[in-house]
Parts: sequence; C-alpha cells; structure tokens
Amino acid sequence: MTSADSARSARFLIVGPQGSGKGTQGVLVAAAFDVPQIATGDIFRANVKGGTELGKQVQSIIEAGDLVPDELTSALVADRLAQADAAEGFLLDGYPRNRGQVADLDAFLEPRGEALDAVIELDVPRDESIARLRQRAVEQGRTDDTEEVIANRLAIYERETAPILDVYRARGIVVRIDGVGSLDEVTTRIFESLAARGLAPVHPGAVA
Repeated sequence: MTSADSARSARFLIVGPQGSGKGTQGVLVAAAFDVPQIATGDIFRANVKGGTELGKQVQSIIEAGDLVPDELTSALVADRLAQADAAEGFLLDGYPRNRGQVADLDAFLEPRGEALDAVIELDVPRDESIARLRQRAVEQGRTDDTEEVIANRLAIYERETAPILDVYRARGIVVRIDGVGSLDEVTTRIFESLAARGLAPVHPGAVA
C-alpha cells in the first residue's frame, strides 16, 4: 500500500457489547468517512433476499435454527468487501466476531495490500449494557429479552468477541472510547480519537 493509498483509506471495525450503541455510532462514522457500513445481519438478509447461492446456504442454516458457521460468514463478508463501493474503505460491524474470523479477514485483506486503519472499541460497563438493553426491551415491547437472555448475549460477547481486541491491540490500532454518556458526547470522543491518529472524515459536517 502506498502512502497516498494509506492517507485516503478508511477501513474500520467497530466493536462493543450489546447495548453499547455501536450500530448507531457505526452509521455516523461510515457517513462521515463516506464508506459503507457493513453488518453481517444486513449481508445475510441481502443474500437471502437476492437468492444467491451463499444466501440459500444461509437460509437453510437459519431455518434449521443453527448458527451460520465462520467459513460461510467469512465468505459472505469477503464477497461484500470485494464490491466497488468498499474499494476505498468500509466500516465493519459484527465481523469479525472471534479469532478465527480475524484470521479470515486478514487472509482477504493482505493479498490486496489492505489492512484495518482503526478498531473502535466502545467500552461500556456490563451493568450499563444490561440497563440499556432492559430499557430497549421495554420501549420495543420485546418480552423475550429477559434478564437471562441479555446476560447470555453479553457472556457470548465477553467469551468470543472481546478477545479479538487483544489481537488488534498488539497491532496498535485499537481506539478505546468511553461509551458512557450522551450520543453526541460519545460521537465526539470517537472523531477526536480518530483525528489524533490522522484519520479525518471526508464530510466533517456529518460529525456535528
């Protein structure tokens, strides 16, 4: 990758537990840097709706009540990242979820001379995440989001996803953000931290 390519690239991963607000913040970061936000759930739905071969595999797995395996998930993400709108950058949300998927992402990016520019870690205490998820369940009338279900989701995150941050910390690309505060406060922290690393948004107005 040339220095010019590096200067204009914006390849991000946003990581945080359920209730951290990463979906909302991811939309804002992607818009400001003029890159697509790429979430695994959206990819699954698009392929199923489009009737692609990969989508048919996903649909049969989901209908059977099983989890989509890493190999298939990585194939779907690689297919999405190879599309033209992601050529100059992207923001990943929900992938990679574990160390195996980190290796798969590396195997896709390295031959292209690409790498993540930053991993945005939204740090939110467990109690805060639980409180936010409870509130969201009440607001959305989701009676299936019991305290036990919420605790299980957080446990899966802590067991499988949080460890990928150690991999990226060793590469020096993790930007740790205090995720407690108002939406605007957290957004400001994200952009200030990225700017400190020389990562300036294409559309500064989107940050306000």
